[in-house]
Amino acid sequence: ADLADDDFSPTYLRNGTVYGYSPVLRGDLVVNNLTGHAFATGKVFLKSDGRVWRPLIHVSDIAQAFKLVTEAPRDVVHNEAFNVCSTTENYLIRDVATIVGEVVPDCELQMADDAFVDARNYRVNGDKLAEATGFKSKWNVRRGVAELLENYRRHNLSIEDLEGPRFRRRKTVESLQGQGLVDGELRVTDTSSQAAVA
Repeated sequence: ADLADDDFSPTYLRNGTVYGYSPVLRGDLVVNNLTGHAFATGKVFLKSDGRVWRPLIHVSDIAQAFKLVTEAPRDVVHNEAFNVCSTTENYLIRDVATIVGEVVPDCELQMADDAFVDARNYRVNGDKLAEATGFKSKWNVRRGVAELLENYRRHNLSIEDLEGPRFRRRKTVESLQGQGLVDGELRVTDTSSQAAVA
């Protein structure tokens, strides 16, 4: 913010918790994960007690928000911070689990034996973004779960896919570090390994 001037116009976009199908799927994010477990195992598996809030937003809505901000008049977005979400799209995790159970056929809710109380509990107001750019979510969680289910079926997602390094960022990074392809600062160790990391 201190660098903002007539020649440099930063805008700060704070994304809600993303969900939705993508070629580079994040299987460790709550909606994607609950839907994946329900599809692959027949159980909507809650690792926490589900009594915390999250602002949820579809990956396509995030792309729409970024586009709107880049097209907005400079004086509207210059050196401004925006929550990228819709205020109406804040959900209790247990309500997300209920939606998944209603959309994915033949599944049941299961809570982990060691279900924890998640300290990350927050609701977010996205009205500033809507007022400044006209942003409006085109997606809601129910529709997103249906989209995920359709794509999980199409790709025959397995629980091994969901829980392994392929769709989990932390496990991917740990795997790359174990192979010596990235260092402790997440930098590629040499240029010949760049393609393997990508």
